[in-house]
Amino acid sequence: MEPPRPPIATPCIQVCVIDGESGLCLGCQRTLPEVASWGRLSDAERAAIMSGLPARRSRIRPEKLALFG
Repeated sequence: MEPPRPPIATPCIQVCVIDGESGLCLGCQRTLPEVASWGRLSDAERAAIMSGLPARRSRIRPEKLALFG
């Protein structure tokens, strides 16, 4: 029997709203294609995307981000 696989790392915070202006999720700052393919990406691909997420936050207007805390 194989040991259980560790859970997939994800930036998801259960706020799944795509901002039409930036094309990013207001919760995690991923694009819709990134969200849709997340489970099929390698750990390295997910890590690369996650490392760039903090910089993406500035592409979303602050008043929109404030709606979700």
